[in-house]
Amino acid sequence: MKFRAARHTNILQPIIDFYTKIIGLKVLGDFQNHEGYDGVFIGEINENSTWHLEFTVSWQQPLHRPDVDDLLVFYPDKIEFENILKRIKEANYPTVQPQNPYWRRNGIALLDPDGYGVVIVKPAYLLEQ
Repeated sequence: MKFRAARHTNILQPIIDFYTKIIGLKVLGDFQNHEGYDGVFIGEINENSTWHLEFTVSWQQPLHRPDVDDLLVFYPDKIEFENILKRIKEANYPTVQPQNPYWRRNGIALLDPDGYGVVIVKPAYLLEQ
């Protein structure tokens, strides 16, 4: 089964920049003026990937109300984790304190440009049990 999480935004380029330049995902494709929508597909490029994110923009403005526990959670390997931390530091991108104590101990939390939470889970060797 494949999975796509789709979300409407009014700031497509900052969203693309966050998920590619900070998180390290790739643009898999995009579309323009498809029944009034422009959008982008973002995810991993490999044959085992069965998911991706879709972000769209249109004439209608989104009405976002992210809750502190509305999270996208990524499980990078050690090298990916270290690269994400490096990009966060180089971009001076702010981290936040998640509400859930498990994520406070075991992840690094950020807010994407729309204000939704993103958790980067620490690799196993860094996890607190």
